[in-house]
Amino acid sequence: MSMNTFGHLFRVTTWGESHGPAIGCVVDGCPPGIEIDADDLQVWLDKRRPGQSRFTTQRKESDTVQILSGTFEGKTTGTPISLLIENEDLRSKDYDDIKDKFRPGHGDFTYWHKYGIRDYRGGGRASARETAMRVAAGGVARKVLGAGVVIRAALIQMGPNRVDPDNWDWEEVDRNPFFCPDAKAAKEWEGYLDSVRKAGSSCGAIIEVMAEGVPVGLGAPVYGKLDGDLAAAMMSINAVKGVEIGAGMGAAALSGEDNADEMRMRGNDVTFLSNAAGGTLAGISTGQDLVVRFAVKPTSSILTPRRTVTTGGEETEISTKGRHDPCVGIRGVPVGEAMMACVLADHLLRHRAQCG
Repeated sequence: MSMNTFGHLFRVTTWGESHGPAIGCVVDGCPPGIEIDADDLQVWLDKRRPGQSRFTTQRKESDTVQILSGTFEGKTTGTPISLLIENEDLRSKDYDDIKDKFRPGHGDFTYWHKYGIRDYRGGGRASARETAMRVAAGGVARKVLGAGVVIRAALIQMGPNRVDPDNWDWEEVDRNPFFCPDAKAAKEWEGYLDSVRKAGSSCGAIIEVMAEGVPVGLGAPVYGKLDGDLAAAMMSINAVKGVEIGAGMGAAALSGEDNADEMRMRGNDVTFLSNAAGGTLAGISTGQDLVVRFAVKPTSSILTPRRTVTTGGEETEISTKGRHDPCVGIRGVPVGEAMMACVLADHLLRHRAQCG
């Protein structure tokens, strides 16, 4: 299987399967001399860790990260940083009943058709378990970016239920199990997701990721657009089916006047009066907040019987038992933050290489 690496100067290669002995990644291109230890990465992994509430998979993983290389006396050396997380709570037998069946909406069929073999235990590389290493790499990327760049994300829609923008409170994100910025919506989502979970079904979600403090000038026109790389990074996350920047699809309904982010001077600096562009113009950062949203489809592994076929070409039905997220979008929040961090770190290094 090729294409397990992303990034140009800040490069991340992930490896491992959902039910293998461990998962890991190699971060290459991190500058030397940056203070870092495992705790700097663990804080972000703890946000994504499974089994923290009844609303996520009950698989119990500590997701304890180990730094195997690339640091000395608490600082990066400029050599590849190798990170490892051991898998601790495997129940591969849960998948015995479906090993010869394709889950509708899942990558089972395409993996099998492309490679002629697939790891049916949790989906192998197609499992969201792989994203733990993206979060670990994102912790390294945040250290490269420095404290001046603040990246945070929130779940803004679960199924058909959206947050009320007037109730938006970033501090509320850490007070509920959904990373929801609207306390009233979070309370309502509890009953909604309980009903979805008890029915053996699943639902989708929309996540918004924002980066503040991004300097002007990151990205390059044409084929190195910052927003293009951000879109590709978010689309690479398991189960993501749509990405938008700034006004996104809504820009089609705006007038030229409403879409134009007017400018004024504030001292010696240019300031924008709105941010329909979402922080990029011509693929280059404007210095405004970068705003990205992505849509996550419902989890494919559900108890409700669905029609499918087998690897032998027989028509049948499938019902997936085991421990699955009724809304995989919840744990997608820290993954979205990590991908934003990795892309920005890569573009920061690329900008320095070209422009000094």
